[in-house]
Amino acid sequence: MHDQSLKRNIQLLSAMSAEESSMMPCHNRQLPSVQALKLIVGLVRDIVFPAYFDDKQEDVFYREYHIGVNIERLSVLLKEQIALALLFEKECGQEAGGQAEQCVRQFVDALPEIKRLLFTDVKAIFDNDPAVHNYSEVIFCYPVVQTMLHYRVAHQLHVMGVPILPRILTEQAHSATGIDIHPGAQIGEYFAIDHGTGVVIGETCIIGNHVTIYQGVTLGAKNFQVDDNGRPVNVPRHPIIGDNVTIYANSTILGRITIGRNTVIGGNIWLTHNVPPGSRILQSKAVDVSFTGGLGI
Repeated sequence: MHDQSLKRNIQLLSAMSAEESSMMPCHNRQLPSVQALKLIVGLVRDIVFPAYFDDKQEDVFYREYHIGVNIERLSVLLKEQIALALLFEKECGQEAGGQAEQCVRQFVDALPEIKRLLFTDVKAIFDNDPAVHNYSEVIFCYPVVQTMLHYRVAHQLHVMGVPILPRILTEQAHSATGIDIHPGAQIGEYFAIDHGTGVVIGETCIIGNHVTIYQGVTLGAKNFQVDDNGRPVNVPRHPIIGDNVTIYANSTILGRITIGRNTVIGGNIWLTHNVPPGSRILQSKAVDVSFTGGLGI
């Protein structure tokens, strides 16, 4: 009886429904590998933060050799995954390999700038948190470093026009840290997220330099346009955050609005309009009402 039930369910699950068929890629090629992308971002981490997550190389020669080996491994893996992503997105046949090789060269050329930006993020986190004792603690322990590593890599691939891989990379960080940053968002240098859980940063956000945000902050869309078929249209719909802005916990900023530089937005604020530079946006004072014996509650 059990064998018959097992066989029946295997047959049912093996059959492709119309809904499943409509959602499948329009080809039978191999899909990009989530596991390979984890290896790729791990290699970038070891290249950018040498000696933190792998064997420490004191000698400059061995450090250079070690980074060279990692870049070679990264290039091989990344070329394969970019080619699969290009095939996943569109019919490009033999052109995929050549396009992927060109993308890998662009990405390797961008690694020094990715490293520079990540170290500005580490410094911003250190400067904004009196609980941290040194920079190494930030790199080792703070989830925002993992998030920004994934984001900075994903954003570079995104601006290069590589499909699907950027979304996989940022969603890996989202799953691990609870911080959701779309790879299309533009984030300047010295970016700090304190705590981080529940932060959401939408695709068309533009964030300046020296910006700090706290847990639960949403930089989202107020609404979106749709085309004649009812599909959402991808137009700028998320906030623009100026330089030197601080946004405290659980605040929600929606729509294509501008938050002027040197502004402080307090916690639990709902904001859907432009804010001039140098503003202080705070809640009204809480009303303290005393009750006796629970009366009135």
